Amino acid sequence: MRKFKGMRWWMVGMVTLGMIVNYLARNTLSVAAPTMMSDLHVTTQEYSYIVVAWQVCYAMMQPVAGYILDAIGTKLGFAVFALAWSVACGAAALAAGWQSMAFFRGLLGMTEAAGIPAGVKTTTEWFPAKERSVAIGWFNIGSSIGALCAPPLVVWTIMHASWQWSFVVVGVLGTLWTLLWVAFYKHPRDQKRLSNEERDYILAGQEAKFQEDAPQKKGSWSEIVRTSNFWSIAIPRFLSEPAWQTFNAWIPLYMATERHMDIKEIAMFAWLPFLAADIGCVVGGYMSPFFHKHFKVTLFNSRKWVMAVGCLAMIGPGCIGLVASPYTAIALLCVGGFAHQTLSGALYSITSDVFGKNEVATATGLAGMSGYLGATVFTLLFGFLVTKVGYSPLFVALAVFDLIACVVVWTMVREGARGQAPVVKAGVAAAQ
Repeated sequence: MRKFKGMRWWMVGMVTLGMIVNYLARNTLSVAAPTMMSDLHVTTQEYSYIVVAWQVCYAMMQPVAGYILDAIGTKLGFAVFALAWSVACGAAALAAGWQSMAFFRGLLGMTEAAGIPAGVKTTTEWFPAKERSVAIGWFNIGSSIGALCAPPLVVWTIMHASWQWSFVVVGVLGTLWTLLWVAFYKHPRDQKRLSNEERDYILAGQEAKFQEDAPQKKGSWSEIVRTSNFWSIAIPRFLSEPAWQTFNAWIPLYMATERHMDIKEIAMFAWLPFLAADIGCVVGGYMSPFFHKHFKVTLFNSRKWVMAVGCLAMIGPGCIGLVASPYTAIALLCVGGFAHQTLSGALYSITSDVFGKNEVATATGLAGMSGYLGATVFTLLFGFLVTKVGYSPLFVALAVFDLIACVVVWTMVREGARGQAPVVKAGVAAAQ
């Protein structure tokens, strides 16, 4: 059978496509919100309840989804969840009021919860440690591409059909990706098109806890949450996730109500912060090896440097209340998109560094639950406070949260607490 060069990049490409449809599904609502709210007579406060329904279900399901992925494997687990979220997304077209829309979005949140844990688990299986931040950056770009594609796709669907059809179209796309995943994805040990040289290269650069012949410790919620390294990730996720969920759920509504843009202008500009987020995913992934090589810091500490860059850049959207031009406001939101995806990728890389491959999805899910609980609390406050104090003070709060998150990472996280240093096989090292 013919061997493919760079098979690990083909596999992460599959995950990237999965994240695109995942984020298309979750961002369909925010773009359709002005039309849907008018059609179903939904208030701003009720819209926040719809958003919270998704966030709560997503948060509570993340550790469960991570545990399932660790238990049954990436291929089957990701396929089951992807098919389920596609059906849930399409079913939102049946909503007749804010309560039914909240119900369908809650189902979507439960099923979409496997996306990020599956992506992190795939990269820990397929990539050596030095390439992992780059791989995470590339699969994480799918979240931004999905959010980027949502405005033009949903607006086009609304203009040519209805807001209901936008949910159906995205659900069909998710189903098609599920079939693609089942047909082509395989674990490295089962991938016959993976060359022996590439397999050796992957294994040689992985930590001892990821080696195939190493004792495989199953993920345990109780053991994971008792480690300081878990909290050094979970607390920053709690503080930083509100920013990304605010961008995903509120940017189109902010542009319509605060900057007085019509639906065509929203289609023209609402995707730009997510394009900047794409750049943050990729650039953030390459920052880690850059800092490692040129600033002579350890690979692990280079992740913390990337975190610092992203958190400092979040000061940009914190200044949005100081500008009068809507185009300058969009530019600052672009800085925020870049900033968040840069720091988010660093957090995922740190998670993959300190947890073993049979517990990394569980740890990612638990930390994700913390993040989305933080987003839920902030969204509830956002829906109430935005009518009282406006958007500007809330964007300032998001910037402050991220700066605190950076301090937590730098002071708490420790290398090697749940694994050993990378083990390099002598023969492969010589070949490299």
